[in-house]
Amino acid sequence: MSTDTYAGHPRRWLILGVLVVSLIVVVLDNTVLNVALKTLADPVHGLGAAQGDLAWMINSYTLVFAGLLFVFGVIGDRVGRKRMLMIGMVVFGAASLLSAYAQNPDQLIWYRALMGAGAAAMMPSTLSLLRAVFSEQEFPRALGIWSGAVGVGGAIGPIVGGALLERFWWGSVFLINVPVVVIGLVMILLVAPESKGRQGRPDLVGMALSVVALVLITYGVIEAGDSGSWTGVEVWGTIAGGVAGLAAFVWWELRTPHASLDPRLFLDRRFASASALIALVFFAMLGLFFFMTFYIQIVRDRTPLQAGLLFLAFGAGMMIFSPLSSTFVKRFGTRAVGLVGLTLVGAVFLAIAQIRADTPLWVIVVLFFVQSAGMANLMPPAMNTMMQSVPREQAGVASALSNTLRQVGGALGVAVLGTVMAQAYQSRIAGVAPQLPDAAQASLPATYGAVAEGAVPQAQAADLLAAADGAFVGAMHVTAYVSAAMVVLGMVVVARYFAGRPAPDAGEPEDASEGVAARAAARRG
Repeated sequence: MSTDTYAGHPRRWLILGVLVVSLIVVVLDNTVLNVALKTLADPVHGLGAAQGDLAWMINSYTLVFAGLLFVFGVIGDRVGRKRMLMIGMVVFGAASLLSAYAQNPDQLIWYRALMGAGAAAMMPSTLSLLRAVFSEQEFPRALGIWSGAVGVGGAIGPIVGGALLERFWWGSVFLINVPVVVIGLVMILLVAPESKGRQGRPDLVGMALSVVALVLITYGVIEAGDSGSWTGVEVWGTIAGGVAGLAAFVWWELRTPHASLDPRLFLDRRFASASALIALVFFAMLGLFFFMTFYIQIVRDRTPLQAGLLFLAFGAGMMIFSPLSSTFVKRFGTRAVGLVGLTLVGAVFLAIAQIRADTPLWVIVVLFFVQSAGMANLMPPAMNTMMQSVPREQAGVASALSNTLRQVGGALGVAVLGTVMAQAYQSRIAGVAPQLPDAAQASLPATYGAVAEGAVPQAQAADLLAAADGAFVGAMHVTAYVSAAMVVLGMVVVARYFAGRPAPDAGEPEDASEGVAARAAARRG
């Protein structure tokens, strides 16, 4: 169907609402567990999980999610995006129910991995269905609303988790997913149309190589973040294996006539620059925001619910500005909007580098809101560029790729910035509290735990905790400056490769997918 004449599905806005509900439950689950970690570590009210168990409760979801996103996007294009979305929701809902009643940490880790598989089937299907039911003219606006839902889901996760934990047992943070999934399944079945892409021979080798590469790379960066070091063979060995798998994937895709992804897409500067921007921004944002949770809950001694309420400002900004991003792009151009968005994000990181242990919390709220305003005007244009750089029948591939870049970029951010922060904290705490054992100097939670267990005399506890807070804040400043440097790199990408303001009398721009396809065909010829 021609993109010039297609007006969109008659129920496209209702379909968007249903897909947003489906999306929010996935994004919410990415953040809701963070506020439950302390409870899960409690041997009486939780599962008595050790530090390594807690890390893998998060990492098992991330590892499976990142590893399967691309391949499930490809499969969804072939078997049907609606069908793939519903399969993913069933798996996600069943895994949530199992997680709620897990009897030990190992069970919860495996059930979380199953949730990651369900989420990987759902996430690309929502975005590719949007591409199928909206016209090219309305798709940027719909994508803005979709992106706003991502921000809202991430922001309300800690609030929902904190509210549930104050009234119910820890399993309620997973059980809440079940009724949302059931309602979503019914609505999708009733209103969403089926949508498929190309139906040729499946690229089984390419899909297998993509899974191996993404799992190995993600595992390596997760292990680096957990260990605080990049020198171990388990870190660099798995990352090297993942890079080799990625090289093999590219080699295969360039030679097979049934490629899942044409690597030549990355020769298109708009596609490549949008990909780089998505990865860079999530690298900086998720890496730093992960540690802002520790600042709020430990340094500022706020409850999970109170911490969640502070993050609500981020969701509010995404909800307000994401739907407006397409209007700004039409008026000012992608380059100007992207540079303004990055300027706001970078300014927030520089402001965080000035935060103290007694900074008023309203300042944090303002910073979260400004950060979200910048993000809201970065992600929709970048993702729209990616989605429109491929033919409509390959929407699942582009959707999966954009989400994979977000997930891997975020995992890299947590790992790299986690290493930066851990080393900065350890050097500072060793100078002010050399009497602490090495294990207690590994992180701020470890220091607080050691003090609570009586590792130092009670008379020294208050002074030592104050010193630990100061060391953590100093380490957070270093991390914020590194994040700001990543934003500067993003600004270079946007200034160099993003499109400027279109001429008032210019005709409709060339459809990106047609341009890329034509260039790829010319190269093959």
